[in-house]
Amino acid sequence: INYYRWHLAHAPNDFTNGTGQPGPYNKSIKDPQGDIVGYYDLEITPPQSGSSIVVIKSTGWDTQNPDIKRSITVQYGKPSMAQYAFLHNSNIWLGTGLEIFGPVHSNGGIRNDAINHSLVTSSLDIYTCGSETGCSPSQSKSGIWGSGSDKTLWDFPQTPVDFNAISVDLANMKIAAQQKGVYLGVSGSWGHHLVFNSNGTFNVYNVTNTSNRRGYDTSGGCLNLYQGISSQSLIGTYQQNQIPIILSENTIWVDGIITSPIQIVGARFPIETNNINIWINNNFTYQNMDGSIQAGIIAQNDIIFARNIPDSFTIHAALLAQKGRIMRHNYNNSSCNPSSYAVRNNLNVYGTIISAQKSYWNWGSPPTSGFENRNITYDGNLLYSPPPYFPTSGEYSFISWTE
Repeated sequence: INYYRWHLAHAPNDFTNGTGQPGPYNKSIKDPQGDIVGYYDLEITPPQSGSSIVVIKSTGWDTQNPDIKRSITVQYGKPSMAQYAFLHNSNIWLGTGLEIFGPVHSNGGIRNDAINHSLVTSSLDIYTCGSETGCSPSQSKSGIWGSGSDKTLWDFPQTPVDFNAISVDLANMKIAAQQKGVYLGVSGSWGHHLVFNSNGTFNVYNVTNTSNRRGYDTSGGCLNLYQGISSQSLIGTYQQNQIPIILSENTIWVDGIITSPIQIVGARFPIETNNINIWINNNFTYQNMDGSIQAGIIAQNDIIFARNIPDSFTIHAALLAQKGRIMRHNYNNSSCNPSSYAVRNNLNVYGTIISAQKSYWNWGSPPTSGFENRNITYDGNLLYSPPPYFPTSGEYSFISWTE
């Protein structure tokens, strides 16, 4: 086992012991004098498509008792980027009224006024706090500061997470969607609507017309947001358990009930010059919560919560905004046609929230637009059993050991 751990550290994508041939691979064990005292056979099961988990089985015996053998089987995998409840590549502000069940990390500084029940880490020792984290004028602050609970769980500085690697993963996801999933190329329509059904199917629609719902954003002011689906035409119906990944090079709308692991990706190529958003316009939930289902929603730019969402809005997924943020616009700005949908009661996220920029969905305290109650609960199954093709980060580590 330790030998193949060493091998993977030096050749992380070699699952044939350097031979290019299937196993088992027989190795000898020598004593300090160089005499062979035993042997072991290695059987290596490479990761399944879209996973990072390697299964290593070692069966050993000594030369004195060759008929007595013992076997050890371990699962060995790379942790996914979905190892945090919150992961950001910017300065962030965790506001009052937010309760987080799971670890938090930012490559930038963190103002933490929330209730956290796990580690909160930053890559910075000191940062310049600006208006994005409530400082005016700008001033130097510790990597983590604020009125949040249990400061013994705050730890900084820590190693940064490499967000640049995600662009490489998006290219690999496109290939996977073309070969093993559903690939939706650039179209002349508004985009694609993915509706997941409790009977284990999902429908793909071509969105042919949309309705405008005005909303406010700090970076653009009052915006025309063509988020409502006025008309759509069915492209096809698929079985969820037969499709591990869907990639569209157009805007995506997504909602429904997930029955099998799946990865949803909105990205247009080349990555550097395009920005695709994903709208979540209704609840997106797992059919059961036994750990067998993991879903990922990855947007090249923003993941946006729509205006007309349910009063209790629930998302079960690993959410990742590669260039942008996870957000909801202000729907109570006086110059942007205020809406009765501006304030919703509950936001419940079971999974993870990962974004390059600061994510936000509440405006004001108490909110004049946003959610009165926000609960973010980390799904621990995402660490070593993420959605298919979800980006990984770090080195191999042990998951399980059986004899």
